[in-house]
Amino acid sequence: MTHFSYPGTGPGRFVLPSPQQASESFRPLLLDPALPDDAAALAAVRASSLLREVHDRIEDQVGELVRCLSPGGYRTAHALTRAVEDTTGGRPDLYGRWAWYPWSGRLVHVLPEAGFRLVRTDRNRDKITREQQQELLGRRVGVIGLSVGSSAALTCAMEGVGGAFRLADFDRLSLSNLNRLRAGVHELGVEKTVLCARRMYEIDPYLDIEIHRTGLTEDSIEEFFSTDRGGLDVLVEECDTPWVKVAAREHARRLGIPVLMDTNDRGLLDVERFDTEPGRRLFHGRIGDTTAEELRELDHAGTVRLLLRMVDEQQLSPAMTDALPRIGRTLSSWPQLASGVMLGAALAADTARRILLGDPVPSGRYCVDLDVLIPSRPDMSVLPRATGALTAQSAAAP
Repeated sequence: MTHFSYPGTGPGRFVLPSPQQASESFRPLLLDPALPDDAAALAAVRASSLLREVHDRIEDQVGELVRCLSPGGYRTAHALTRAVEDTTGGRPDLYGRWAWYPWSGRLVHVLPEAGFRLVRTDRNRDKITREQQQELLGRRVGVIGLSVGSSAALTCAMEGVGGAFRLADFDRLSLSNLNRLRAGVHELGVEKTVLCARRMYEIDPYLDIEIHRTGLTEDSIEEFFSTDRGGLDVLVEECDTPWVKVAAREHARRLGIPVLMDTNDRGLLDVERFDTEPGRRLFHGRIGDTTAEELRELDHAGTVRLLLRMVDEQQLSPAMTDALPRIGRTLSSWPQLASGVMLGAALAADTARRILLGDPVPSGRYCVDLDVLIPSRPDMSVLPRATGALTAQSAAAP
């Protein structure tokens, strides 16, 4: 089964990566200890100075697996122990897979893929049925822009919304990103695509993740949307570059891919159902018939004006409205909070899940404004009626 991807390796032939290669890696190596080639590779990893930690809780995981398959079926410790022994054939050391994470030096023993996925998502039931979970894990999610988008990608991975992902961003982690990205100071300077893929693989080593380190450019956008290895089923777009935003939607509309965008302001989520409305105008018609081709030479002032049209300036929060004229003068960039990013991730992942499962989620612009839902100074006379704070802005006709 083994297909090693490190330089100088091939199927059935394992060569340890250099420390530099290990530090730059983002994909774990999965090894089956019951296969001779994998067992040899596993021995090489164990003997390597790159190995820093071995984590083996496989019997606990098998115990969870048998309980998930038969809730209430093992009422004594002895019965559970026997079930674990039967499942592993009395050889837990040869059961499951070992996932080696070169960037951290961790070697982790995990269940085989089907059992791993069943146990890891078991607490989703029955908000997501097992049949639906299997369907979701067969889908591919694209994420462009991994500042706000990284939280959406991680939330999708945690919930099992997608088993394959394409991540695109040209940037590296900087200190000012740490107010909203799940990372540490030891990761400053790491590419955001690499950082996001690592976090996702640490949740589920069986994911299939492609990274596009240069973001989306005229040279790379076709590859990102390529259908050769399976096309995208939904796109989460979270970048700041107008050309990318428009070009990505042009490709999505041509290929029939629904697009989601969280603006990280007032809990605003944009839904564009190009899968069901192939002729729909981009951004609900808010930018007219502007094409990506027309945006190649857009200057900073033009960029700001176009972004405001995309998100509808009249609907911005007071704080964002106040900040806009000060960006580049007294503010270095757009203000963003971790709480807003996490809310947007939840909205994007939940909506992506429902779209992928066939729910008729309509195109539109939806606002989950926490300042309205949880007001600072509620009017007690109307408080019992303040349950409809979730608002949906009407979208322009496609």
